[in-house]
Amino acid sequence: MDLFTIVVNVVKSGVLVFALLTGFAYATYFERKVIAKMQARVGPNRAGPFGLLQPLADGLKLVFKENITPSGADLGVYFLAPLASLVVAIVAFAVIPIGDPITFTWGGAERTIPLAILDSNIALLYLLGVTSLAVYGIVLAGWSSDNKYSLIGGLRSSAQMVSYELAMGISLVGVVMVAGTLSIATIVDQQRVLPYVLLQPLGFLVYAVTAIAETNRAPFDLPEAEQELIAGYHTEYTGMRFALFFMAEYINMITVSAVAVSLFWGGYHLPCLAGTPVAFLCDLPWYLDVVVFMAKVAVALFVFVWLRATLPRLRYDQLMGLGWKVLLPLAVANVALTAVGLYLVASGALPGGGGP
Repeated sequence: MDLFTIVVNVVKSGVLVFALLTGFAYATYFERKVIAKMQARVGPNRAGPFGLLQPLADGLKLVFKENITPSGADLGVYFLAPLASLVVAIVAFAVIPIGDPITFTWGGAERTIPLAILDSNIALLYLLGVTSLAVYGIVLAGWSSDNKYSLIGGLRSSAQMVSYELAMGISLVGVVMVAGTLSIATIVDQQRVLPYVLLQPLGFLVYAVTAIAETNRAPFDLPEAEQELIAGYHTEYTGMRFALFFMAEYINMITVSAVAVSLFWGGYHLPCLAGTPVAFLCDLPWYLDVVVFMAKVAVALFVFVWLRATLPRLRYDQLMGLGWKVLLPLAVANVALTAVGLYLVASGALPGGGGP
């Protein structure tokens, strides 16, 4: 690896961290304004024009809040848990491409910069592996706080994530079967004409529901059900330690939305057909690719907010029953239907195949 590649990767990593932290801040603002609009309220409007400085005000407030440590806490694990949750949330985004690679000439040689930190042929496996680690921060936070309500919240979260992670992983198998690769960049590139949500509607439905449960968002926010558990796994966290959990939750929302966009909604591509009036959409410059990608992620985040403002919280037995009795069988059925469809296409029984 030459010096140029190292510098580019360091810069891309810094830009990614800054973008995710800024995105987290304004995702909270976006959520509060959207829910306020749905409930005929005003929402944040005091800090800066239109309340745009409200995330900064909230951050400063949390920085200066007193950090209270429970006397019975396991200090090492207690301090490590929120940091672990945040780091996992950030590094999961490393394999998500947000635009076509940038190609230019540097020092007499042609250089290409992929708009992703890691462009790997097993990117989807990396993503599933990293996101499955998110449960550790929550479980360790609940256990190390020396609080029975925090412990129950952590255990709830671990059972919830294990249940829904399985259905989520299987829901993505159909996409892998259609695309024939585990590279997210390649999967996105294959959706230049047809987004996979049209080929995998059942897989997308299962993924969407499991993604909401994975991020502990309403109506699946059982690990922090305030009527039952005070605040769940982060009851004993204050100040910036609490803010780290808050940041991890919203960055996870952004990540699962970006995954949905990349695997089902065509990524940074807009549907294009050569020889039609929309043919110009087939080759947008990289900065418009980024804008398209961000717009699609914003739509997915709006759905998160919409559901929170609309649906009541499920009971815990309903949550687990939905995961094991409904979503898991649907995910398996989607894999079976995809296999049958691919066989029929390959045999020439359905259009799109060349026959045996």
